[in-house]
Amino acid sequence: MTPRTWARLECVALLSLITLCLIWEGWLAPLRPGGSWLILKCLPLLPAVPGVLRGRRYTSQWLSMVVLLYFLEGSWRFSDSGLMGILARTEIVISLVLYVAAVGHARATAPSRQKRE
Repeated sequence: MTPRTWARLECVALLSLITLCLIWEGWLAPLRPGGSWLILKCLPLLPAVPGVLRGRRYTSQWLSMVVLLYFLEGSWRFSDSGLMGILARTEIVISLVLYVAAVGHARATAPSRQKRE
């Protein structure tokens, strides 16, 4: 895949994960009725948005580490019943896609992989 394709996949997955975190803890299945402070869990992802939109390699590198926390949270809540379990499984899938896309973009844009002319 080309660096541009990796960057697009990374962007879609990042925005999807932010959206999932917001609607999950805000409206769909918050820990407390009316919403919970866990809605703030999307904050670590927000600084990555400008870098991902610009296709910056450094952002992909650190984002690949941060997204593992979301995979861990989804794994932790995986066995919950009902909508909570479905949202946890969705978080696992999106975080895995984001991880693969971030690592793929970082590798594709590595200076050692650039064509030398």
